[in-house]
Amino acid sequence: MAVAGAAALAVAALVVWWQVGHLAGPATPGTMAGAARVGGAFNLTDQAGRTVTDQTYRGRLMLVYFGFTFCPDVCPTDLQVMAQALDLLGPSSAEVQPLFVTVDPERDTPGRMAEYVGLFDERIGGLTGTPEQIAEIAKGYKVYYRKAKGSDPESYTMDHSAFIYLMGRDGAFLEVFPHGTTPERLAEAVRKHL
Repeated sequence: MAVAGAAALAVAALVVWWQVGHLAGPATPGTMAGAARVGGAFNLTDQAGRTVTDQTYRGRLMLVYFGFTFCPDVCPTDLQVMAQALDLLGPSSAEVQPLFVTVDPERDTPGRMAEYVGLFDERIGGLTGTPEQIAEIAKGYKVYYRKAKGSDPESYTMDHSAFIYLMGRDGAFLEVFPHGTTPERLAEAVRKHL
């Protein structure tokens, strides 16, 4: 069953990767010419319990990552990459807002998000919301996610795609980075847009 789940996740990740890089759409905020529409408006709650929207972060580049706080390995690895990339950017990192958006709003409350993102870097914002709000932002970013049953109702995990999205100061999609991207590569890409 684990092999089938891993295979399904790999296929879903490939589909998302293809969609992000190969579908055509007009160049507007949240899109890129010659690419799928990625991004868009959202209305969520940050780790301090404040309502935030996509407009909250205008004027800064955004690094957006989707995952969940009970993730055993992929999410911690990618959040560490984001934190190290910020360190490599030095003072310029103030122009970048990294965001960790949960795909598990049932368990990932603002308090839980605050504890979790704080383990990696205080500059990373943790965003949660209602299941409907999460579904809306995930659709905008072409994110795959699905609850995977555990041995009991509380021990479930989440299958999800694992990409870091680089968004422009105006909210427009700039680039996407797969799991396994190095901090150096991410910092280099961000630096080009500062």
